[in-house]
Amino acid sequence: MATISSARKWGTFALCAVVALVPNVDLTALNQAIPRISADLGPSATQILWISDAYGFALAALLVTMGGIGDRIGHRRLLLAGTALFAAASAVTAYAGSAELLIGARALLGVAGATLMPSALSLIRAVFTDPKQRTAAVGGFMAVGGLAVGLGPVLAGALLGHFWWGSVFLINVPVMVFVLVVGLAVLPKAPATVTGRLDLASVPLSAAGVLGLVYAIKEAAAHGGEPRVYVAAVVGVAGIAAFLWRQTRLDEPLIDVSLFRDRAFTGSVSANLFAMFALVAQSLIFSLYFQLVLGWSPLRAGLAGLPGALGAMAGGAALAPPLIAAAGRARTVALGMVIAAVAFASFQVVGTGTAYWIIAIPTVLSGVGMGLALTVTGDTVLASVPKRRTGAASAISETATELGGALGLAVLGSVLNLVYRNALDLPAGVPHGAAAHARDSLPGAFEAASALPARTGAEVVDAARTAFVDGMHGALLLSAGFAVLVAGVALITLRSVPKVIPDASEEPVPVA
Repeated sequence: MATISSARKWGTFALCAVVALVPNVDLTALNQAIPRISADLGPSATQILWISDAYGFALAALLVTMGGIGDRIGHRRLLLAGTALFAAASAVTAYAGSAELLIGARALLGVAGATLMPSALSLIRAVFTDPKQRTAAVGGFMAVGGLAVGLGPVLAGALLGHFWWGSVFLINVPVMVFVLVVGLAVLPKAPATVTGRLDLASVPLSAAGVLGLVYAIKEAAAHGGEPRVYVAAVVGVAGIAAFLWRQTRLDEPLIDVSLFRDRAFTGSVSANLFAMFALVAQSLIFSLYFQLVLGWSPLRAGLAGLPGALGAMAGGAALAPPLIAAAGRARTVALGMVIAAVAFASFQVVGTGTAYWIIAIPTVLSGVGMGLALTVTGDTVLASVPKRRTGAASAISETATELGGALGLAVLGSVLNLVYRNALDLPAGVPHGAAAHARDSLPGAFEAASALPARTGAEVVDAARTAFVDGMHGALLLSAGFAVLVAGVALITLRSVPKVIPDASEEPVPVA
């Protein structure tokens, strides 16, 4: 790649940051729109689940494939094509007239989303050849992704206060059209880095493996050990095993399995997985806490989560580069995870009527810690692999992130529910049916209380709120334990990684 001006480098970064922002905002904004969608389209309970999950399933299933395609056709081409597809799918989603069409449109959004993150990270890796600039750019990119998680509920709350539910998707269209038009002029040409045709047999194996595991984790969390959960898990493990076996026998595999022999790469991917394990579950837990325990509106609850996102930006963009220079990569990741662990443990003081500023302090700290860790691991993943494999490496990292998020929701959500059920102390006189409904979940307790006499109903709600906070304490304490574990893994796997990883100089493969 020819020498690129500083303005074009940072222009590329800005466009890639927007590409990271929009899908993540879209993902969290959907949760706010579900009640309006339910009222308008009348989906069944199963369809509501598919509306929520179709995007994530399609995204996770195709990330590895899209990373490999980008390495073969050039990541600029794939990013621009994915941007156009995301804009079109957003318009279809916004005006979907039935639950079936909405599910299909959400799946199409997932296909488009799978092209964006690996391509954006690969372009950043390609244009920032100076190691210090690359680390800063990756830190900023990761921070924007974290900010998007906090912005989604806020933006959705503002839009839903004035417009119909489709507005939370329609707003994506002008943003993505802007990226497409400006990207044609600003994004540097990124030739292919891998020769050879895409192995078509690897695609369904990869998709079946990842999709099987994600589905099994989600269903196990929601319904326990039903037969379909075990079937999906077997399909997932078998698919991934067959996929990896096939990659070792191809001259140009979809992913280079030898990447996992690099301790820095494997350690960074593992840290990403466990970091998202804690982060995604924390986001959902506090969304429920603010809205159902404290009784806040969705908009206010969304605003309450912003300090954590801003902390992640500070940790990733501002603190990570100087800390790497001072203490090295292993210690910086470990420090970030220890800070996050302390923050998770500090939530034990939160009750049903805690002042917000007491909640905000550990929220900011957890954001700073996660921002530090994810910036270093993200940069290490990109820098520790040959430049020709950055698309596949980014896809592996993003797939681990998806699996980590799903696993976190399953495990930590199950811990929360288990503690909630055991801690729920219902008043005397609650009918058996209402008591069973209340023990199912906090929203179930609210529904059961609405059918009871006022005084009894109020007592049920108070008991359920207290039990939920106990469950929240248990889940976040487990998160603290996992964060300490990740800190230890980072100290071992990243200890030999240099503070500054030199940029590899490999010739790209020309594309006609």
